[in-house]
Amino acid sequence: MLDSRWFKAVGVAAALTLASVTAAQAAPAPDPAAKSTAAVVTLRYDDSRAGGWEAAIAAGVASWNANVRNVKLVEAAPGTRAEIQIVATSGWPQATLGPVRPGGRAWVELGSQAVAQGHDKTRIAAHELGHSLGLPDTKPGPCSQLMSGSSAGTSCTNAVPNAAERSRVEYAYAGGLASRVPADGRILVDAP
Repeated sequence: MLDSRWFKAVGVAAALTLASVTAAQAAPAPDPAAKSTAAVVTLRYDDSRAGGWEAAIAAGVASWNANVRNVKLVEAAPGTRAEIQIVATSGWPQATLGPVRPGGRAWVELGSQAVAQGHDKTRIAAHELGHSLGLPDTKPGPCSQLMSGSSAGTSCTNAVPNAAERSRVEYAYAGGLASRVPADGRILVDAP
């Protein structure tokens, strides 16, 4: 026969187990953002030959830096090599299709012809940087798509990548490395 002490011991053990399971289930799920930060790829840009575009470039860079977690665009210190060369031109904006890798080279031309036709400078800068990060044009497209470029019309001032654009850039730089696929290297001209 089993005595009451055995039932009491089993009951206490069951209660402790139940309390442990309940506490484990009640604990909040781990925050993915709190995990060790994924490797961040830092890409330097040189805009020393983009006179008149400084504010638009700074705003375009800030947009990308605020919207993707694993890529950081920083201004290159004078005399240091930059992966992204940004220049002002009189033509239509154009850029090398990336994703550019650290130590690689991409070219961005911020063309005043688009500004003369009424397009927003900050949107242009953010759009062209998007090409360097590996995004092709999505023309025609709505204003909500940064990579729709000039096809969204001159009233569009959106300089923020949408969720799909952000995801695509983050995938290209996942694991701290630029795309598993080599950079395309084509020059994309953003004329209408």
